[in-house]
Amino acid sequence: MVRYILLVSGRVQGVGFRYFVQYEASFLNLTGYAKNLDTGDVEICIQGKEELVETLLIKIKKGNRFSRIDDFYIRKIPIVENETKFHIRYE
Repeated sequence: MVRYILLVSGRVQGVGFRYFVQYEASFLNLTGYAKNLDTGDVEICIQGKEELVETLLIKIKKGNRFSRIDDFYIRKIPIVENETKFHIRYE
């Protein structure tokens, strides 16, 4: 089990990118969240089996057909116990 925090920049807001990530993460039974930042970037936390997280990271780097990924920062962070789903944060 691993958990990563990502900061994704490019054309990632207003193009369905968070919903794309949520769909793909849920399909892979991963947990975490995606949220828009005031900077125009998207922050993503992903948790789950390492091989499934790697699969999602590949999909995120490609983006959906409307997004464009210009930069991608990733860092491993501690596991969050009892997290049950992947969701979109609106805070």
